[in-house]
Amino acid sequence: MFQPDYENIVSAAYNRKSARIPLYEHTINDGFMEKLIGKKFSELRNGNHADILEYFRYHNGFYKEMGYDTISCEGWVGPIMPGSGALSGIRDGVIKTRDDYEKYPWDEVEEIFFNEYTPYFNAFRETMPQGMLAVGGVGNGIFECVQDVVGYEDLCVICADDEELYADLFAKVGDVLSAIWKRFLPQFGDLFCVCRMGDDLGFKSATLLSPDDIRKHIIPQYKRIAEISRSHKKPFLFHSCGCIFEVMPDLIAAGITAKHSNEDAIAPFSKWIDDYGSQIGNFGGIDTDVLCDITPCNIVEYTTAVYNECAKKGHGVAIGSGNSIPDYISVERYTASIDTIRRLRGE
Repeated sequence: MFQPDYENIVSAAYNRKSARIPLYEHTINDGFMEKLIGKKFSELRNGNHADILEYFRYHNGFYKEMGYDTISCEGWVGPIMPGSGALSGIRDGVIKTRDDYEKYPWDEVEEIFFNEYTPYFNAFRETMPQGMLAVGGVGNGIFECVQDVVGYEDLCVICADDEELYADLFAKVGDVLSAIWKRFLPQFGDLFCVCRMGDDLGFKSATLLSPDDIRKHIIPQYKRIAEISRSHKKPFLFHSCGCIFEVMPDLIAAGITAKHSNEDAIAPFSKWIDDYGSQIGNFGGIDTDVLCDITPCNIVEYTTAVYNECAKKGHGVAIGSGNSIPDYISVERYTASIDTIRRLRGE
């Protein structure tokens, strides 16, 4: 019978070979879990404490039943920032000028975060399966949070028109996220074996901002948070979609211990392992497009090839989708990949 052991993920995140190659997902959509287990539970998250406990019993239980050693869990900063929504296109950014920046309630974000998420992390603690801990913590990264209150296009305009404001936006969000992390880990760090930041810096062919801007304005803020994670003796996993090879040496120098996300259209997972496997752990491997588009039989062949490549290299790795599991992936394709990995692990 499967027994979870979060130390497998810790080893992978520190780029050490683990006792078994662990499964890992950045996120698994609640609706997808409901399809697989045949039970509606996502609305329980909006209820009272008893409802939230029941929500996490299903949520956490899913990860255990599917063979994961850890549970992905975080509280997202972007959506709780006053006036946010520009990142997802819900509304225009609320910061367009220096005056907007000065009037923005930056000092309120930390308290909003803990008021919003403390009930969920408390319930998460009460429902943690034996042998498991979480990966995550404080969701959204520097670039995403800036975009959520500014908008990508307006951020590019600010870059051209007001270099000082452009720099200050990244530094201020770095201040906010660092303050949240410094408070979060003493309060909830016992639940997390790996700290994680997700910040999508690129698309298929390049980074969304110039590599020089990322090096100058964003990566120094990552370094601050990586140092907070290190001070609590936890590895720091960085998630970013896109072609970010130009800034990978800088990310590694800033203190990330592992990286997640890959698309075969950019590079196969083997390239990430070959190029960076001597320095950091690598998480992912199964292109999400593959989970969507090919037959279960081909998924078995594809997953087997990825697993064997990881096992052969011997570096710290964790296997799962190269992005996440959305609700539109079929249960059959997902389980074909998961079952293949578990079979190859000898389960």
